[in-house]
Amino acid sequence: MKLLLKGGRVVDPANKIDGVNDVLIIDGKIAAVEPELAPQDCETVDVSGKIICPGFIDMHVHLREPGFEYKEDIASGTRAAAAGGFTAVCCMPNTKPVVDNIAVAGFVKERARKCGVVNVLPVGAISKGQGGKELAEIADLVAAGCVAISDDGKPVMRADIMRNALEYARMFALPVLSHCEDLNLSQDGQMHEGYYSTIYGLKGIPAVAEDIMAARDILLAKSTGAHVHICHLSTKGAVELVRRAKDEGISVSCEVTPHHLALSDKIVETYDADTKVYPPLRSEEHIAALREALNDGTVNCIATDHAPHEKESKDCEYHLASPGISGLETAVAVIMDKLVSKGLLDVKKMVELFTTGPAAALRIDRGTLTPGKPADITVIDPDVVKKVDPAVFYSKGRNTPFKGMEMKGWPCMTIVSGKVVARDGKVII
Repeated sequence: MKLLLKGGRVVDPANKIDGVNDVLIIDGKIAAVEPELAPQDCETVDVSGKIICPGFIDMHVHLREPGFEYKEDIASGTRAAAAGGFTAVCCMPNTKPVVDNIAVAGFVKERARKCGVVNVLPVGAISKGQGGKELAEIADLVAAGCVAISDDGKPVMRADIMRNALEYARMFALPVLSHCEDLNLSQDGQMHEGYYSTIYGLKGIPAVAEDIMAARDILLAKSTGAHVHICHLSTKGAVELVRRAKDEGISVSCEVTPHHLALSDKIVETYDADTKVYPPLRSEEHIAALREALNDGTVNCIATDHAPHEKESKDCEYHLASPGISGLETAVAVIMDKLVSKGLLDVKKMVELFTTGPAAALRIDRGTLTPGKPADITVIDPDVVKKVDPAVFYSKGRNTPFKGMEMKGWPCMTIVSGKVVARDGKVII
């Protein structure tokens, strides 16, 4: 089977390509990336004016299966990923049962094989049951295909457990994904602690709750020589800690979400529970620091922290609502509209943050259009304008603070192993 993408702007940071080229796909693999290709017996798609990228990778997604299928499952979540332009997602282990053993990890892999639309890379738990007291069987999780370990959703409060996890993970060259939150400081908090939490009468979560744990885990990474990845970085202080650690040569990487880059804590004035997320939406000072860190190389990747919820978990009083945002289907448009179109981030850097950045953090061989590699491709139309409508989401979670917002620049084609799985936001598989 042959497919030719004709006349698009190819942006492939891994191969330092940025220019108008054709991309030829044969039998599910990249065959050539060159100008004016004219193969015989080939389906041709004109993508003039569009941006052809290596397949986008989201290294922080909650697919909820097993146990919480009423919020999301692997079938619906991977369809949401395809519609949003992602060809690979890492699914977090806070399921029921937790992905803390070879059986549950194997179940996730098998379900993804049977009903997944994009590549699913499971993340195993750091501790048994995410209890933070006893390490999970890390070797078994690696054998089952887990690409990282994390207790995301529950910070590892005990430093000795985190240290042991890093030491074991180093033996397998496995990244440890850290949810940095000191529960003693954030307990019962509803939003970012600051001016607006005072005005709105909601208990605040101080930025230092993140900073303290980020500092601890960076020091543990330095001590053990292991690789720590800071999930959903959201504070100016944590940005500076990561920046210094990298300057010192410590093995640390980090991610930032689209919502933390685009929305401030002021939006909570509506008391719409779709704005409730952990870590919370921060003040403009923190947003500015995150945006600067995108451009100076401190931040390695953009990840959605896709956290879908059923309506009942959000349609209630703010302090009772579950935290989280359904982000797979809006992430690329948010970055294109709120950052790229405003000159705050260039396209090449954006592609890097969605491709080579997460691939390097996870130490996986993805995020490139190198000939011979699987043809995982994301195509973006920078000119298309659409309004965010949760009613048409493929995700079961309709919880998004971006609902009703008009945005410019959306994924228009998602290709997985040479097969078009989504076109113009519609899954076609």
